[in-house]
Amino acid sequence: MLAFVVQGLTLGFSACVSPGPFQAYLLSVATRIGWRRALPVALTPLLSDGPVVTLVLVALTQLPEWWLGGLRLAGGLLCLWLGAGALKIWRSGVPAATGPVESNLWRATAVNLFSPSPWVFWSTIGGPILLEGWRMAPALALGFLAGFYAILIGGTAALIGLFAGAARFGAGVTRGLNGVAGLALIAFGLWQIANAVMPWIGLKW
Repeated sequence: MLAFVVQGLTLGFSACVSPGPFQAYLLSVATRIGWRRALPVALTPLLSDGPVVTLVLVALTQLPEWWLGGLRLAGGLLCLWLGAGALKIWRSGVPAATGPVESNLWRATAVNLFSPSPWVFWSTIGGPILLEGWRMAPALALGFLAGFYAILIGGTAALIGLFAGAARFGAGVTRGLNGVAGLALIAFGLWQIANAVMPWIGLKW
């Protein structure tokens, strides 16, 4: 259980602080209307990820068993790529945000739902882990989801507060979080690749 919860916490933190359309939306809304009115937007992943996870898991259950290893490998490589991108931003600074400015939960949900990031994440990283945990014991899958959304929603709420006070705190805080996220993504990517490759060559932990 602990391993699945830790995976959820790690990936939730990385998803929260990695740059993307949703983070740009958060920045624009929080700095425009303040953290109190923007705070409900932190609940967006609970609304947008439902259909994504459902469709992805339906597809994954129709695939042969060996495909899960392939997806884990792809997810590990994706983590390495995202981690390198986050570290690049950490070194060079955070890009300017663009996107909608309306403080509306449903508009935020649309931004997240039509962004490729949730679909890529759940089809290559989150989905295989969730399905693996469910096949072992449903409680493991629920532990992964609990860890993921606890840190994602809590971290998103914290980001809203930071973005709303951007004039006081500056870009250093967000830049530092991108460095931490980059290191976490690279470490998790290597772990994912090892878990995918080792069974193919007859090795176990």
